[in-house]
Amino acid sequence: MQTHDFFLILLIVLLTARVFAELAVSFKAPSVIGELLAGVVLGPSLLGWIEPIEALRLMAQIGIILLLFEVGLGTDPQQLARAGFKSLVVALTGFGLPFLLGFSVGYWIFGLSALTSLFVGGTLTATSIGITARVLTDLKRHHAPEGQIILGAAILDDVMGVVLLALLYEFSIGGGVTLGNAGKVIMFIAAFFILAPVAAKLMSSTIKHINTTTEIPGLIPTTIVSLVLFFAWLAHTMGAPELLGGYAAGLALSRRFFLPFGAALHADPSFTESIEKEMKSIIQLFTPIFFVMVGLSLNLREIDWSSPFIWAFSFAVMLVAIIGKLAAPWLIQEPWPARWIIGAAMIPRGEVGLVFAELGRESGILNKEVFAGMVIVIAFTTVLSPFVLKSLYDRFQRRLQTYENA
Repeated sequence: MQTHDFFLILLIVLLTARVFAELAVSFKAPSVIGELLAGVVLGPSLLGWIEPIEALRLMAQIGIILLLFEVGLGTDPQQLARAGFKSLVVALTGFGLPFLLGFSVGYWIFGLSALTSLFVGGTLTATSIGITARVLTDLKRHHAPEGQIILGAAILDDVMGVVLLALLYEFSIGGGVTLGNAGKVIMFIAAFFILAPVAAKLMSSTIKHINTTTEIPGLIPTTIVSLVLFFAWLAHTMGAPELLGGYAAGLALSRRFFLPFGAALHADPSFTESIEKEMKSIIQLFTPIFFVMVGLSLNLREIDWSSPFIWAFSFAVMLVAIIGKLAAPWLIQEPWPARWIIGAAMIPRGEVGLVFAELGRESGILNKEVFAGMVIVIAFTTVLSPFVLKSLYDRFQRRLQTYENA
């Protein structure tokens, strides 16, 4: 491909992603749905203008690593402590139940292989904290009791999801599901999460010092992106997915993360705010490319829509995806309106679910029909949840306030 042709392709991808994201938000849907739809429209499913070429794939990988960095950067361990046991129960149930139900549907009902069924179940464990937090913030309920439980549980889901993603990644490249593969990747993850935050804290201290003395602008984005890419390489070298490196770097630099026995390395909130501010535009530039690539990789024309499998599979997986999350808050002591709200808030899979599905497709674990079904489920749950959540708050607002004042 000629350089000028790639420039035109990249221009079309970025502008189309932005236009469709704006349209999605105008219809009260998450922007990620618009970016996914942009890929479907531009790709072989509809117009056929753009193919998922290697250059775009590399940029998409950078985008998803930076997205996981942003997720880690926004993680608040103190928030987990405040929400406490209730968040833990909701997170564990909302993680384990969809995983078991999704695996069972794939393996026992549709006869998929064990590894494919694990990817189906793994995709259903996700909760999009970005979408959930956005809705709660818009409704001014992110500091409410149920809001704290939701955000705490969503953060825990992210952490457990990253670990599960690393396990599935190892299974996909290591020849199947074995106890040895699982033990190896868990050992590497544990070592990585012990060493990476220490190294990131030390590096960030150096970056902070240089930033106060340099006269050349742009030090923070240059060094932080370099740090994230280094940790992505390090994660791959240690046998974990590159995504884990981005998440670990963000977690280490988050404003409330601290190291045991390392009080001198506590985060400087003003420095962390500078990182968030200066990295945001870079993250927002690259991450839409990943979601467009997911849409480009989905060729809806090659799927036999008259086949009963695609509809039965999508419906069954969607059913367990919703039930698995709705059931989680009924194990904690909360007013029943709050339980419905917590369950609905945990439903959207969003960008995290797409990461699981795309890894399964790239590794050849998910075939075209299964991948299409998973994307349908992710898109439906992502779009559905904000509307349901707003409707529940409109209906139960007074009851929740009564409980809070009692």
